[in-house]
Amino acid sequence: MRHYLFLIASARHGGNTEQLARQAAQGIPDQMDTTWLRLRDYPLQPFEDWRHTTGVYPQPEGHARTLLDATMAASDIVFVAPVYWYSVPTDLKRYLDEWSAWLRVPDLGFRQGMHSKRFWTIATSAGTPEQARPMLESIRLCVSYFGAPFMGELLGNGSKPGDSLNDPVVRDAAQRFFHQ
Repeated sequence: MRHYLFLIASARHGGNTEQLARQAAQGIPDQMDTTWLRLRDYPLQPFEDWRHTTGVYPQPEGHARTLLDATMAASDIVFVAPVYWYSVPTDLKRYLDEWSAWLRVPDLGFRQGMHSKRFWTIATSAGTPEQARPMLESIRLCVSYFGAPFMGELLGNGSKPGDSLNDPVVRDAAQRFFHQ
C-alpha cells in the first residue's frame, strides 16, 4: 500500500503551496495513508560534512530521527516547497543535507530504501515558471542521485494569499496530480 509523506517547507502556515498540496492530496484514494510534516516543526542543525574526517555518521537522534523514520516509512515523498530566491527554502535544504549523513550511517540502508520511493514536487512561485526551474531542477537532481522515479511537479502562482487556487488550470491539474 502506498504511503505519502508530505514535507511542507514553507515558512507560512496554510500558504499557497500548502493549499495547492492539500487540493492535490484530495485525489489520493482514501485507503492510502498520508503523513503531513511541517519541516519548521522539526528544526535541524546545520549540516557538518565528516566525509573526509571520520567518514561515518552516528545514528540520527531527535528531529533528524523523526524525519528519517518518516522518510523510510513512506513510499512516496512529496516536497511541498515555495520557490524562495530561485531555490528551495532553508528547512528543505537542511533536510536534503541530512541525506548526506544518512547515506553514511552504518547498517541504515538509506540508499537502498530511497531507490524504491516515488518523488513529487508541489511548488508555488511569485515569478514565471522559468524562474522556478532552478529549484525544481535541484530537487530532480537530488532524487536522480538514488535512481528513484520522479513522478512530476505541480507549479502554481503564489503572489498573494489564495492565489494558487484561483487559477482554474492549476486547480484542475492539482485534482489529477496523483493519478499516475
